[in-house]
Amino acid sequence: MNPESSQAPEMTFSVLGSAAPVLAPRVGKLAIPGRKAISTPHYLPVTSRGVVPHISNDNVRNETSINSFYVGLEDFIEKSHKSPVYRIPAEENESRLRKFMCAPADIPLIMSPRRFPPIPCPPVNTETSIAISTCDGFRQLSADHYLDAIHKLTPDIIVGLADMVLGRQPGNKRRGKMVDRTHAYTRDALERLYGAAVAEDKKCKAAYFAPILPLDNTQQSLYLDDLETEFRDHLSGLALYESASLSFIPESLGALPRLLIDDPSGPHDVLREVSLGADLMTLPFIGNSSDAGIAFDFTFPAPPQEEGEPPLALGMDMWEAQYARDVSALREGCECYACRKHHRAYLNHLLNAKEMTAWALLQMHNFHVMDRFFQGVQASIQAGTFERDVDAFNRVYALTLPERTGPGPRLRGYQLPAAGPNEPRRTTRVYGRLEDALQKFQDSQSSIATPDTDAEGLEKHGFAEKI
Repeated sequence: MNPESSQAPEMTFSVLGSAAPVLAPRVGKLAIPGRKAISTPHYLPVTSRGVVPHISNDNVRNETSINSFYVGLEDFIEKSHKSPVYRIPAEENESRLRKFMCAPADIPLIMSPRRFPPIPCPPVNTETSIAISTCDGFRQLSADHYLDAIHKLTPDIIVGLADMVLGRQPGNKRRGKMVDRTHAYTRDALERLYGAAVAEDKKCKAAYFAPILPLDNTQQSLYLDDLETEFRDHLSGLALYESASLSFIPESLGALPRLLIDDPSGPHDVLREVSLGADLMTLPFIGNSSDAGIAFDFTFPAPPQEEGEPPLALGMDMWEAQYARDVSALREGCECYACRKHHRAYLNHLLNAKEMTAWALLQMHNFHVMDRFFQGVQASIQAGTFERDVDAFNRVYALTLPERTGPGPRLRGYQLPAAGPNEPRRTTRVYGRLEDALQKFQDSQSSIATPDTDAEGLEKHGFAEKI
């Protein structure tokens, strides 16, 4: 590849404050022409088939500060690859993916081959394809298909293909294949998207984030060397799959934004990843907590606390009966839609009624808390007090989020088979069909309830429960 023949797209990333090029917290700004700038460190909201779970697009726009979407291509792949997303009419300068999602025009779209967290697939990656999980089952995503999707869907940022092994530790021979295949995926993609043989008007406008495998530095040293030399002029960022990989980044690549596609357990892990230099990160625990009925209740920097006091909880389990008559906001002083318009008792009622609004309100609240959390992180780094503030946060707050007690909403993929022989389903079935309730009613020992039936009679019919 001739480094003088082309250049990376017009995405820019500026480091506004950092103590060191690598392995240090830093504040930056990622800007894409025509899109909202992203102040870093920050999180990328993970989508399911192009939408943030539980929140409609109008509420994303009007009631949240969400400023980016992380999208997995496998969410849109159907039989024979004839997904509706490819048939959306679009002008030359329009994104089919954006139109299909009905995403606001100013929100950056980050597209990866796979959703996150991914569903483990059979280990059948090849030199030209990776295994993916679609709505039609497991299949292969070829490098050609992924590049074709990039051209047709035109996201703003693309995460390169990587040969990943999920659910188990790869052996030494398999690690070698992972590096060789990922190196080949990256080399071929950069050549076909931005190479000298591509006409100027056909060069990809999306920014390319090269994957860094979750392996030791020595195991992928040749690949990292090529990223640093041969591929550098075509790279716009790095995509890493574990925080330990942040230590492998050479100083010559230190100015690139670092997307950490990881699954931290809570805000303590987030702070550790930020301290190692992560700029953008996926945080599945936000959606998982909302599904569990957990309302976040933490700030950064942490509030002052007297020595000897017990740690503060990171959130509240809104399923608990103590909130059934509590008419205070989810979090005192919070300005999110849920806290402005509703109270804890209402959330508790909605959860017990299995009403979808409960999870929508919790999701909006939890995203708002995380937005304020990262604003505090950015201010702390710029003020030079980040390390001290992290120590205080670790001391003031409990180390883990509250345990899940409620059933949660019905989730995509709940009908997947078990992970192995004699293993339970990945997600247990919670809600039955209407026919099940009808049969239960018909099998009841008494006749049909009438308007004159008292509370005890209704309870026998399964309609009500005396309190």
